[in-house]
Amino acid sequence: MDVRAALSAQAIQAALDGKTKPPGSLGRIEGLAAQVAALQGTPAPRVESCRLLIFAADHGMAALSAFPQEVTRQMVGNFLAGGAAASVFARAVGAEVTVVDAGVAGEPLEAEGLVSRRIGAGTADAREGPAMSADQVREALEAGRALGAGVRADAAAFGEMGIGNTASAALVAAKLLGRPVGPLVGRGTGLDDAGLARKRAALEGAAGRCPDRMGAVDALREYGGFEIAMMAGAMLGAARARRVVLVDGFIAGAAAASALDLDPGCREAMVFCHRSAEAGHGALLEGLGAEPLLDLALRLGEGTGALLAFPLVRAAAAMLAEMASFEDAGVSAGPPAG
Repeated sequence: MDVRAALSAQAIQAALDGKTKPPGSLGRIEGLAAQVAALQGTPAPRVESCRLLIFAADHGMAALSAFPQEVTRQMVGNFLAGGAAASVFARAVGAEVTVVDAGVAGEPLEAEGLVSRRIGAGTADAREGPAMSADQVREALEAGRALGAGVRADAAAFGEMGIGNTASAALVAAKLLGRPVGPLVGRGTGLDDAGLARKRAALEGAAGRCPDRMGAVDALREYGGFEIAMMAGAMLGAARARRVVLVDGFIAGAAAASALDLDPGCREAMVFCHRSAEAGHGALLEGLGAEPLLDLALRLGEGTGALLAFPLVRAAAAMLAEMASFEDAGVSAGPPAG
């Protein structure tokens, strides 16, 4: 896929340099504005609305977490009630929220406002065998593509909830990058040193079941979560619809890496929003050649970092669309020639 419209980089740069400021003086905001302009195909881009999609699912490796698996289901209720951090941040920045059951353990959830796309009642234990079947991977990706393509907002932010999903993300990232999983393993929900050591040993054992480097479909089948696979599909769908794709932290980063493996062209829609405090996120960003906008020591997930970055993206687009040019303002562009 190629999300670029018929607007040259030279035309965008000329529009930026013509604004009433020294060239390049707004630093990375200028690059962000140029990215959005290219994505939307206009030198006057707009990013005024945002929708956060939170994908929830459970994992067979949940026992490695400091929190019990039932927290996933409980947090879905918290999202729907508007009490989670992501809910609060969404209200603060004017974003709408959609909560998706991609595969929460137990009986199917029924709640007003919940979107059900459940693939199953949680994945299998990836320490012992594949987390899901090939058919389940395809189903999750396709459900995500449809949800992402259906976003009716200028920007689509993506978050997740699933006890055990930092373990899944570490394994998926390791296989996509072709790196050992050990250095990518972090504390997740707050493991102590002993718990972290057990988690690292368990994931190193799980990683040994498969080749060092794998493609996205195989990595997701062996180690992924339903929410990670569905989020990857949603990123692909939103990118194809030319929405700005706001990539959150480590787990969303693993989904983004999966999406990029499936379609490198979707990179032009992606904004990497923050550098998580989770151990593997720095290595994942490095492997993707991505420089995030923020570094706030966040490690919550839920799309919180993506929401906090949304105002920067909105401001960058507004700068290019609304800032006066030297000609319009009657301001001299520089010292006279000669």
